[in-house]
Amino acid sequence: MPGKALILVENLSVPFDRRVWQESTTLRDAGWEVHVICPQGTKRDTEPEVVLDGVHIHRYPLTAATGGPAGYLREYGSALRHTFRLARKIGPVDVVHACNPPDLLFLVARMLKRRGAKFVFDQHDLVPELYLSRFDRGRDLLYRGVCALERATFRAADVVISTNESYRDVALTRGGKRPEDVFVVRSAPVVDRFHRVPPEPDLKRGKPHLLCYLGVMGPQDGVDYALRALAKLRDDLGRTDWHAVFVGSGDAFEAMVALSKDLHLDDRVEFTGRIPDADLVCYLSTADVCLAPDPLNPLNDVSTMNKIMEYMAMSRPIVSFDLREARVSAGDAAVYAPANDELEFAKLTARLLDDPAERARMGELGAARVAGPLSWANSARALLAAYSATGR
Repeated sequence: MPGKALILVENLSVPFDRRVWQESTTLRDAGWEVHVICPQGTKRDTEPEVVLDGVHIHRYPLTAATGGPAGYLREYGSALRHTFRLARKIGPVDVVHACNPPDLLFLVARMLKRRGAKFVFDQHDLVPELYLSRFDRGRDLLYRGVCALERATFRAADVVISTNESYRDVALTRGGKRPEDVFVVRSAPVVDRFHRVPPEPDLKRGKPHLLCYLGVMGPQDGVDYALRALAKLRDDLGRTDWHAVFVGSGDAFEAMVALSKDLHLDDRVEFTGRIPDADLVCYLSTADVCLAPDPLNPLNDVSTMNKIMEYMAMSRPIVSFDLREARVSAGDAAVYAPANDELEFAKLTARLLDDPAERARMGELGAARVAGPLSWANSARALLAAYSATGR
């Protein structure tokens, strides 16, 4: 029987975190009383407490980390303190649902388990691989620490939700979970957010073609690879018939703007920062090719990239590096350059620019995948099955 669920998330505010919001509303529609604890946003999701579409959201102030691991330790310590405080205020729940990173929220879950709650671990990221990919410090003491926290989280969890089969394999092997306790709940685009609108030629800034990147701009997200590929598209392949727009933000944003200037791309590359959905769909509807430049590293190879799913929802063809889970998501809706090969990435981009029929075919394939096997409707069923497996 449905009861009271508490979702813990530190990475983003809600409902800005689209996956968490989809999970919250799916549970609400199934009869659960849903509470969410999350950080406050800076320009949106700023109210400390709000009931939105029947979901109770409790937010705390948080300063995002900058710099190295020490900054994240400060951020996570503050988030954990606030999460404990708000969880005590909310009181007993039937299910506590913790989304990582960080792999520290099991401490709050253990407190609630002592009061009778079941613990669902929603593994958004593999934190050990994230540490290796982001900080390039090797398997040092902090790496061993994050591995220990992941093991403790798996031990505490009654049920694990994985975003794809690669993550599920980690839960079964590294986490030692039973197959019947691990469920794949894939992230999927919000259909009413991503819808085609008439293209706006002015966004191409007088060029025949528009290239588009959408997503977070962190050290591991490959925006630097995309910029160097665009420089090769211009310099090695002699292509100047394009304008590129990079939509999104992150802690590498300023560095990427500076790199664009260093590569003398600032006359043809535009950085918008985060923009309203209405503007976003205009850019994606106008784009000829979308870029997924995530480089091969321990995290990216096994992670599902939201940008790829969102490009497909907008019927856009994709250029990606050859990553295991990128192929699982996009299939033939993307073309794949050898891992981290910027020149081949540029060549594939040029090939698609010259073949509008192939672009249209790939776009249709992607849209069909998002509407069918990769739709949220399938993920919603898996989410509810995971909650049923807790015994609540």
